[in-house]
Amino acid sequence: MTIPWRERPIGVVGLGLIGGSLALDLRAQGLAVRALVHRQATAERARQRGLADQVSTDPAVLADCALVVLALPLDRLLEPSSELLAALPAGAVVTDVGSVKGPVLDRWGPWPRFVASHPMAGTAQAGVEAGLTGLFAGRPWVATPTDATDPEALAVVRGLAEAVDARWVECPAADHDQAVALISHLPVLLGAALIEAAGQAPLARALASSGFADTSRVGGGNPELGTLMARYNREALLEALARYRTSLEDLEQRVRGGDWPGLAQRLSQAQAQRPEFL
Repeated sequence: MTIPWRERPIGVVGLGLIGGSLALDLRAQGLAVRALVHRQATAERARQRGLADQVSTDPAVLADCALVVLALPLDRLLEPSSELLAALPAGAVVTDVGSVKGPVLDRWGPWPRFVASHPMAGTAQAGVEAGLTGLFAGRPWVATPTDATDPEALAVVRGLAEAVDARWVECPAADHDQAVALISHLPVLLGAALIEAAGQAPLARALASSGFADTSRVGGGNPELGTLMARYNREALLEALARYRTSLEDLEQRVRGGDWPGLAQRLSQAQAQRPEFL
């Protein structure tokens, strides 16, 4: 049976950066969006911003949705309320946008027509004011299906990703979690460490410019989000930290020993590799 997700309302649970941006993009295409939020103040501001056709703190707002996107913080995603679970429409495709997939699959994998996914897009902003149009265009939207994933549900989530011009990627959950530990979760800790180190030199605050802003941006982001990433992707993040420590120690040894040719070679390698990540 084909799931008419474009013909029925699309539910979005949470209207922060990802949920709000997704809702804006879908509404721009004339699709009906119903949003569930945690606080009444958030609902009122979301209505003012036009983030969804209907915004409510009552889970019943999700009734009749053919597709529900869980845009929740990791802790609330992994420990969903009984009210939310009861309100998810029978037969609806359910997906998430969490940045860690292993624990999400452990919790939601048995749910009928659940697809674990993660749009790789973001800014330093958070909350109901953060949503913006075009956030996902050209960015990867990763799905981590298992043998138990409903193929039709997977096709629906792919259709959602392609509707907002994202680039569809499929991989095992463990591979995803290892990769995001290196390119997303590790930089948060490194950025925080850089800010902390630079903060010990008062003049650095006055002299800091775009280079420092670029390298420290994610370290100055939402502390709650960074902590949740570390908590729920702990083993992969520890492995990433170990890799980074090895690289940093090698650079330190070259500087300490005055190995300028060796240092130049390392920096040249980094310069050559960087475009592969952009």
